[in-house]
Amino acid sequence: MYTDSPAWWLAFLGPRFWPTWLLFGFMRLVIWLPFPWQMAVGNLIGRLSYRLVRRRRRIAEANIRLCFTDLGTALVDELVKAHFLSVGKGIVETALCWWGRESQLHRKRILLGTEHLQRGLAQGKGVILLSAHFTTLELGGRLLALDTPFHVLYRQHKNPLFETVMRRARQRRFKKAIPRNNTRVLLASLKDNMPVWYAPDQNHAGPQAVFVPFFGIPASTLAATSRIAKISGAAVVPFFQMRLPGNQGYLVMLCPALADFPGHDAETDTARINRLLETVIREMPEQYLWIHRRFKTRPQGEPCPYS
Repeated sequence: MYTDSPAWWLAFLGPRFWPTWLLFGFMRLVIWLPFPWQMAVGNLIGRLSYRLVRRRRRIAEANIRLCFTDLGTALVDELVKAHFLSVGKGIVETALCWWGRESQLHRKRILLGTEHLQRGLAQGKGVILLSAHFTTLELGGRLLALDTPFHVLYRQHKNPLFETVMRRARQRRFKKAIPRNNTRVLLASLKDNMPVWYAPDQNHAGPQAVFVPFFGIPASTLAATSRIAKISGAAVVPFFQMRLPGNQGYLVMLCPALADFPGHDAETDTARINRLLETVIREMPEQYLWIHRRFKTRPQGEPCPYS
């Protein structure tokens, strides 16, 4: 169990955590650079990662080949390289989310669609902010939180030092960080008419998962969005962010609440969400998190594409 006691923090002084401390030190320093320099540092991180982190590069290549069957080898390679640049920028953007100055972030944000969130909250049953794992995910949440308080559902990190710093940063920026398996607290937040940020697009092998198409491929997907909306009565408002070209900043988009949601069964609802995510991903494919093993869990008898 993670705590904030002095004894717990002393445990992080050992050599095992020195690389993590160096990472945090780097992240704290980079936020003081001018924004174009920050993005240049992100590009450098991306180029190095492309060359050095070969396992993740192979995963990204496999995912992109599966999802964009119309692309030839040269275009796949080009998209993989662009994706790693986006991942590198995402590391810098995570630092901006956790420690960046509000005045700097306000200047870099274009916010659209807040009326959809307010319309959902007017029902008094909370709002599920439906998102996905783009490389801009962390900063996108912070950009929305500049004006709108909300809670965030998240997956705990295996590194206890990283988890502690991440949780504290998210609680500071997003009011409350809820571990993804804590459904009771999630429902309590919605009952208090609080928006909850939720990204159910990654591979999930638990009992609440169903196989539904994602870019035409059966993907084990968490079906809890439908069930949570049915139990709580909360509106489901899609929420995405896009990194704009030329260091212009970020477009943060709140979309109209999903109509007639939830439907008659969770599997149909989950397939509908995947189709929505596909549409958004196609608009900015390099910014989606392709280094995640999205198709790791397969239907019985089907081989894993990453072996």
